[in-house]
Amino acid sequence: MAERRKRVFSGIQPSGVSHIGNYLGAIRNWVAQQESYDNIFCIVNLHALTLPTEPASLHANTITMANTLLAAGIDPQASILFVQGDVREHSELCWLLNSVATFGELRRMTQFKDKSGGAEESVSAALFDYPVLQVADIILYDADLVPVGEDQRQHIELARDVAQRFNRRYGDTFVVPAPDIKANGARIMSLEDPTKKMSKSAGSTGSYIALTDTDSEITKKVKRAVTDSGSEVKATPDKPALTNLLGIYSLLSNTVSRSRVRYAGKGYGALKTDLATIVVDAIRPIREKLLEYEANPDYAASVLAEGAERARSLATPKMEIVRERMGLTGHAIR
Repeated sequence: MAERRKRVFSGIQPSGVSHIGNYLGAIRNWVAQQESYDNIFCIVNLHALTLPTEPASLHANTITMANTLLAAGIDPQASILFVQGDVREHSELCWLLNSVATFGELRRMTQFKDKSGGAEESVSAALFDYPVLQVADIILYDADLVPVGEDQRQHIELARDVAQRFNRRYGDTFVVPAPDIKANGARIMSLEDPTKKMSKSAGSTGSYIALTDTDSEITKKVKRAVTDSGSEVKATPDKPALTNLLGIYSLLSNTVSRSRVRYAGKGYGALKTDLATIVVDAIRPIREKLLEYEANPDYAASVLAEGAERARSLATPKMEIVRERMGLTGHAIR
C-alpha cells in the first residue's frame, strides 16, 4: 500500500489585494508544494471578524483573495480551496477546544498584545480567542505540516500542545502538527522602512508592491525604495534596506545573489533597474490572470463551493469522533 502523502493546511485572511510580501512569504511556496503534499487552503474569513469589518467589504475581500490564489497558481483540482465560514465544524471545534486550551496560554500569545495595541480591555473577545480557532482550523483536518513565518511559530506550538492534551484526555484523536518554516522569503520588509514588515496598513502605497500594480507602478516603487548609506551592493546587518531588496531579487530570480560581483562599481541604481524588471516579469502574469478571474466572478464561487464540499467530507466525520469521545452524543431518544 502506498504511503499517505503528508497533509498541509494553510490559512490566509481576506484582506483585499495581496502584495509581494504575501506572495513571496507564503503563496508562492504553497503553489510550489502542491505536487508534494495533500493541500488544504482556507480563506479564514472568521478570523477577519476579530477586528471591526464591514460585511460588504469582507465578502468582496474574500472573493478577491480566492481570485488571487487562483491567479498565483493554486490548482483547485489538486488542492482544496474553500472559505472557513462555509464549514461550520471550524466554529464548533473551536468552542470544544476552549475547554482544553488554557487562559494562561492565550494570555501569553504575543500577537494578541501586538494587535490589541495596548487596548486589551476594549478589543473583542474574538481577538483574544482566535488562536484556539486557528488550532481548530489545523487539527480538524489532521494536518501534518503548517507553512508559517517565524512570527507564527508560537501559534503552532499552541496547536501541538492542545492536540496532545486532547489526545491524553479523550484518546488518540488528532494528528499533532509541525510548523513548516522556510529559511528564505518568510519576511519581506517595507520598501520605505526596512525595519517593518511589508504591510498595506503602513499608510503609504509606496511601502509595498501590490499584485495588481501595473508595470510602471512597480518600476516607480522599486526605483523609489529607500537604500542605505554607502554605495557597495551587499547584504549585511547594517544595510537592512539593501538586504531586503537583494532578498527579493534572489527569490524572484531563483538564484543565490552574487551581487557584490555583479554590481561592483555600479551602485544601487543598476540593482534597482534590474530588480524592477524581475519584479515586473513575476507580477505581470499574476495580474493578468487576476483580471480574467475578476471578469468571471462565477468561477471563484464555483471553486469555493466545491472546495467547501470537499472540506466538509473530511471535517464532518472527524467531528463525529470528537463529539463521541467528549460525551456529547447518544442522548436523543431514538
